[in-house]
Amino acid sequence: MKPLDVHQIRSDFPILEREIRPGYPLVYLDSTATSQKPRQVLEAMDQYYRWSNANIHRGVHTLAEEATAMYEDARAKVARFIGVKDAHEIIFTRNTTESINLVSYTWARANLQAGDVIILTEMEHHSNLVPWQILAQEKQIQLEFIPVTDEGLLDLDVYQRLLDQKPKLVAFTHMSNVLGTINPAGKIIQMAHQAGAVTLVDAAQSVPHLPVDVTDLQADFLAFSAHKMCGPTGSGVLFGRAELLEKMPPFLGGGDMIRKVTLRNFSSNNIPHKFEAGTPSVAEVIGLGAAVDYLQTIGMDAIAAHEHQIISYALEQLALVPGIRVIGPAAELKGGVAAFTMDVAHPHDIAQILDTMGIAVRAGHHCAMPLHDKYHIPATTRASFYLYNTKEEVDRLIQGLERVRSIFG
Repeated sequence: MKPLDVHQIRSDFPILEREIRPGYPLVYLDSTATSQKPRQVLEAMDQYYRWSNANIHRGVHTLAEEATAMYEDARAKVARFIGVKDAHEIIFTRNTTESINLVSYTWARANLQAGDVIILTEMEHHSNLVPWQILAQEKQIQLEFIPVTDEGLLDLDVYQRLLDQKPKLVAFTHMSNVLGTINPAGKIIQMAHQAGAVTLVDAAQSVPHLPVDVTDLQADFLAFSAHKMCGPTGSGVLFGRAELLEKMPPFLGGGDMIRKVTLRNFSSNNIPHKFEAGTPSVAEVIGLGAAVDYLQTIGMDAIAAHEHQIISYALEQLALVPGIRVIGPAAELKGGVAAFTMDVAHPHDIAQILDTMGIAVRAGHHCAMPLHDKYHIPATTRASFYLYNTKEEVDRLIQGLERVRSIFG
C-alpha cells in the first residue's frame, strides 16, 4: 500500500489555501465536527445545478430522468462503499441524527414496550442518547449503559452481564468523537445477537476514516453523515436490513413515500422510498456520491494508515507539553482524535488563542456531556485529523499550545 500523497490531496481542497490572518495559513484540525470538501464534490454539485436540476422520480422529461439517475447512482455507490448488496437497504436522511431518530420513531416505537431494555454506552454522542431517553420516558423503557474504563475503552465484561437482561436493542458508537476509541463493533454485535437483540451502529466517525463493511459486521442498522466524509451537509445515510425496514411504519408523511392516497387512507411505497418523504436533498446526495468516489480512489486502508501515523505523532508531541492531559486510549486503539485539557487555561481560551494563529480546533463537551462527567471535566479542546493533515500541522498545533502556556503560565 502506497503512502498518501498528502500534498497532492491538499491541492484538491480549495479552503486549505486560505490564510486566516496574514502569515497564518489555515490549519484545519476540526474534521470530527465536519470535513472539508474537495473540488470533485463541489464540481459534481455545481454540475447538477447548472445542467440537470429537476425534481426526481416520476418526472418523464430529460432533466428529471437525469437527476433521478444521478440520485439513484449515488445510492448504489454508498451501498457498495459499505458492503451492502441491496441498494434498497440504503435510506437517505439529513444526517446521522435523523437516521437514529428514524429508527427510534419507527422500529423502536413499533416493537418496544414498557419494561424492555436498551443498552447504550457511556461514550455516546447526544444523538445516540437523547432519542432513546425520549422513548424511555414515553414508553417506560429501561436504559442500561456499558461503562467506559479510565483508559477510554468499553468494559465488555459488564456488557456481557447486561446482556443477561435480554435487551431488545444495543445501540453504540463505532468510534468515539471525543476519545477516538475504535470499538470492536463486530464483537459487540455478535454478543448482542446471541442475546436476541437488534443492533444500531453510530458510524458517523468510522465510515469517513476506516474501511467499514456492514455485511462483515452483521449490523442491523448503521448510520452516518456525508459532511464528515468530504461530502456536503444535509445528506445522511441509514442502512437497515430489508426485513426490518419492510415491517417499519413510515417516519414522515408526504410525497414519494406513498403508493396510493385517498381522502381517508394511504398505502406506503416500497423501501427505500417509504422513508424518503418529500423533495430530497438531490444535490447533496449527488455530492455524497462524488465524495464516495473520491475516498475510494484514494483508498480507505491508505486513509486509515495515514491517520494512524498522524495521531501517533500528535500524541507523542502532546505528551511533551507540560500540563497536558489527553483523554482516551493509545494510538493503536483510536482514530485521529485527540481531546485534551491544559492545566493553565480553559479549553475555550485555548481554542481562541490557537485561532489567532490560524489553527482551527473545537472546544466544549462535543455533544458528549455524560462522557465528560465521567472524567470529571467540563470541557476539552479537541484536535482531529483527516486525510489532508500533515505532521507539520501537528507541529503548528504544538507551537500554538506553547504560546498558550506563555500567555497563561
